[in-house]
Amino acid sequence: MPGSRRYGGDSSVGYEDSWYYHSAGEIPSYAALDQDCKVDVAIIGAGYTGLSAAIELAKNKVNVAVLEAHKVGAGASGRNGGVLGTGQRKDQLELEQWLGQDAAKKMWQIAVEANQLVRQRVDHYEIDCDLRDGGLTVAHRERHETGLWDYADYLEQHYGYTAKEKVNREEVAEILGVDSFFGGYIDSNVAHIQPLKLSLGLARAAGQEGAVIHEHSTVQSIVQQGSRILLKTDKATLSADKVIIACNGYLGNLQRDAAVYQMPINNFILATEPLGEARAREINRRDLAVVDTRFVVNYFHNSPDHRLIFGGGENYSSRFPSDLKRFVRRHMLEVYPQLADVKIDFAWGGTLAVTMKRMPHFGRKADSIYWAQGYSGHGIAMANMGGKLVADAIMKQAEGFDLYARLPHQKFPGGVLLRWPGLVAGMLYYSMLDRL
Repeated sequence: MPGSRRYGGDSSVGYEDSWYYHSAGEIPSYAALDQDCKVDVAIIGAGYTGLSAAIELAKNKVNVAVLEAHKVGAGASGRNGGVLGTGQRKDQLELEQWLGQDAAKKMWQIAVEANQLVRQRVDHYEIDCDLRDGGLTVAHRERHETGLWDYADYLEQHYGYTAKEKVNREEVAEILGVDSFFGGYIDSNVAHIQPLKLSLGLARAAGQEGAVIHEHSTVQSIVQQGSRILLKTDKATLSADKVIIACNGYLGNLQRDAAVYQMPINNFILATEPLGEARAREINRRDLAVVDTRFVVNYFHNSPDHRLIFGGGENYSSRFPSDLKRFVRRHMLEVYPQLADVKIDFAWGGTLAVTMKRMPHFGRKADSIYWAQGYSGHGIAMANMGGKLVADAIMKQAEGFDLYARLPHQKFPGGVLLRWPGLVAGMLYYSMLDRL
C-alpha cells in the first residue's frame, strides 16, 4: 500500500501481496520442525532448487527433509515473472568465447533439458500451473534487432535449434498492439506459468516421493559436529550427513562461502484489473510471454483471467519502493500508454540473486555442504535443474554439477558487507543506457 516500506530478502514480508498468492487456491501448510531428528540430506529452502533436489533424492530412497523459513515458494520461486525460458542468462556466443565450444555446448544441452524437466514434472505430477507455450523476445532499440535475428540463425546452424521464428517490427506491432518495439523472435519452447502454483505442485510431488517439508523453520546456524552437520532452528535441531543450501537471494549471511559470490537484488511486478478477453487480446494476440532487450528487462504476459502481468524496474537496496503500484505502472505505461485508464489490482516485489558473470554459481564445502544459486533471472528452468544437479552430485553423478562448479566466478568486491556500492554503480550505469 502507498507509504509502506517492504523489505527485500525476507520471504515473510510481502508474500501475500501478489496476484499469484490470491489466485493459487488453497495453500497447504507444513508443520514446523519442533523436535530433534536425523536425516541423510537436509535442504535449506523450499523454492525451486530445494524442492527439485528433494524430489530427486526422495525418489531414489534418500531420507530427506526441507527446512523453509516461511512458506513453500514464499521467496522468488513464488513471486517471479513466470517465464519458463530456454538457454542461459549469457547467450551461447558469449559462453563459447568465455569457456570454449565444448563446455558451451554441454551447458546448452543442460539448459534445454532444464526446460524439459519442468514440463515433465508438470505432466508427471499433474501440476496445474497455467502453463502456456510461446515466448517473444523483442528489441527495444533498432540496433538490437539484427542481433536477435543473427542469434536465432546461429542457434539453428550450430546447435540445431529450430524453435525460434524471426519476426519483424510490423509483425511485433500486430502481436502486441503497440509500435514501441522493433523485431525479434518467437521461441515455441518458452512458456509462461503461474510460479507459485508450480512451487506448490513441486512441494506436493516431493511429499509424494517421501520427502518431509517443515515451514516456519528458519535455520539459525550450520554447525559441523564430527561427520554430521547440525542445522539449528529456534525449536529444534536437524542432523544430517549432507546439506543443500537452496536460499538464493534470501541466503543472508548463513553461508559466507556461497554469499560472497552472489548479490541479492529486488525486482517488481504488477497485475492489472481483468481487461476482458477482447482488450487482453489486443495487447497480446498470441498469448506470449514477452521479454525485451533492456539490461533491466521488461517482461509481461496475460493471465488466464485476462490481466496483464507486467514486470519492470528493480532496486539494489534492502527496501522496496514505498508505492510499488506507481513504481511499476510507470514502466508499464512506457510500453502500453493505452492502459492509462486501467486499475492496478496487485503489485509486489521479490529478491533474486545475480552473480558477477550472470551465470549460476554451484559449490561444495568438504563434500558435505552443497549449494546452487545466482540464476540471474533465469530461475524457473535453471533452478529446477540446479536442484537436480546437486542431488545427482550427492548420489555420485556429479558431471553436470561439476561443469557449473568449475565456472571461473568472481567474488563481489568488498565481500558480503561491502558488495553493494560497486553493484549499484554498475546497475545504474546500465539502467542509464536503457533510457538513452
